Amino acid sequence: MEDNKQRKIVQMFDDIAPTYDKANRVLSMGVDIQWRKKACDETFERYKKPVDLIVDVACGTGDMMGYWQKRADKRGQKVKKIMGIDPSVGMTDVGKEKFPDFEFVISEATSLPLEDESADILSISYGIRNVVQRQEAFKEFARVLKKGGYVVILEFTKDDKKGPLYAIKDIYMNKVLPKIGGFISKNKEAYEYLPNSIEGFLTSGMLQAELDDAGFATEFAKSFSMDISTLVIAKKR
Repeated sequence: MEDNKQRKIVQMFDDIAPTYDKANRVLSMGVDIQWRKKACDETFERYKKPVDLIVDVACGTGDMMGYWQKRADKRGQKVKKIMGIDPSVGMTDVGKEKFPDFEFVISEATSLPLEDESADILSISYGIRNVVQRQEAFKEFARVLKKGGYVVILEFTKDDKKGPLYAIKDIYMNKVLPKIGGFISKNKEAYEYLPNSIEGFLTSGMLQAELDDAGFATEFAKSFSMDISTLVIAKKR
C-alpha cells in the first residue's frame, strides 16, 4: 500500500516536471527564493568547516542545489561537491538541463546511495511531506550525515491558528492555488494534492520531535509568511 502511494506521488511529479518551475514561482510569488537563501545562510553560520558534500534530497529540478552553490560562493565557503537525489526522472531531467555541472541521482529518500557519515549537510525542500515512510527517511539522513553535520528542512507545515489572515491563507491554498497550478500545468489534481498533503502533515513542533527521535537536535526553527513555510535546521548528535 505504501509503495503504491509513493509510486503515485513520483508519477505525479514526473507529469508536472516540464511546468514545475514556472508554477512554483507564480504560486509562491517568488518569496520561496528568500526562504531558500535563509536556509543556506543559517546553516553556513553554524557549519563553517570546509564542506566535502552537500546532499539535496527530493531535489526536483535542482533549485536548492543552485542556492547552496551561490550562497557558499558569496561567503567564500568551500564546497567540494553538491549532489541531488530524487526518485522522479522527469524532475531530474529538467534539473540536468538547468545545472549541467551538478550530479543528479535517481533514488528514494529512504535508501540513499551514500556511504555512512559521508555528507556534511543534507537538505530537503518541500519534499519530506511527500515521503510516505518519513521516519525511515530520517534514520537514513542520520546514517549518511557526519557527526555534527546538519539536516536542513524547508516545508509547508500544518498550523491550527485562526483569524482573518489565516482564513485568507486557507482560501488561497485550497481554492486559488489548485486553479492556478492546474492551469499552468494542465494537471489540477497535482495541485489539489498540495493543500491536502499539508493538512495531513505535521506541525513544526511535531516535525522537530520526529527529528529528535532520529538522533538530531534542532538548533533553528522559524516559520515564514503566516506559517505557510517552516525552516528547521537540526544537528546530528
